[in-house]
Amino acid sequence: MRILLFLATNLAVIIVASITLRLLGVDSYLAQNGIQYGSLLAFAAVFGFAGAIVSLLISKPMAKWSTKARVIESPRTPAERWLVDTVADLAKNAGIGMPEVAIFPASQSNAFATGWNKNDSLVAVSEGLLHRFNKDEIRAVLGHEIGHVANGDMITLALIQGVVNTFVIFASRVIGSFVDRVVFKNESGHGIGFFVVSIAAEIVLGILASTIVFWFSRRREFRADIAGAQLAGRGAMINALARLKQESEVPDQMPDSLQAFGINRGARAGLSALFMTHPPLEARIEALKQASL
Repeated sequence: MRILLFLATNLAVIIVASITLRLLGVDSYLAQNGIQYGSLLAFAAVFGFAGAIVSLLISKPMAKWSTKARVIESPRTPAERWLVDTVADLAKNAGIGMPEVAIFPASQSNAFATGWNKNDSLVAVSEGLLHRFNKDEIRAVLGHEIGHVANGDMITLALIQGVVNTFVIFASRVIGSFVDRVVFKNESGHGIGFFVVSIAAEIVLGILASTIVFWFSRRREFRADIAGAQLAGRGAMINALARLKQESEVPDQMPDSLQAFGINRGARAGLSALFMTHPPLEARIEALKQASL
């Protein structure tokens, strides 16, 4: 969930920034004497990394807003007290600051962690997960999410996204300028063809380039599983993954949307596999069984 929220926010930030810069005449200024590739690359890098950093900084409020998560500021039930105490214990053992703990309304088993640094994070679980998982399995799920925070996955993700953004901004403007010159025969400055084509290219390239981020996400899931096993026990982590696998095989129990750990039902093949944020559960369980903890 945190990956898809981050990508959606990042793409929105980049598109809004691009439109604003065009309205301010920045693109026209860069193209006064034809494309200066060095200047364009520097421009793309500055705004590409700025977009990724902005997305990272607003990841927590965006996650709270989009999931309608309720932060537990003062536990109202024994279950909430246990949840907060468990997160506190896991965070201490992982060497990070106490995250905000939240519950969000969803009947499916789901959990995520996000935040711009290890000491200012958010860990949230769904109502469905709390109702159907036992305490050992919930602890393992929380350990997995704490592992993402302790491993600095969101920060690393932002750096990778910054590089991806740089490529997207640079390539989209080169494509837009080429079409403007060759197809629309515009020899001076940038015409409407450049603006339309570069925006369209930015969206398409942004979606395609996100496969790099998804690849990174799949690799980090294995590390987060190991962190969950180290914090909560290998058996508990395997049991939690096995329960998720069981739920994913029940019709309507886990629809094809954001579910536990952001998992989509079943393994996919071909191009669709490139857009998976998580590896197949079978692969994760087998990797965890063989891992040296």
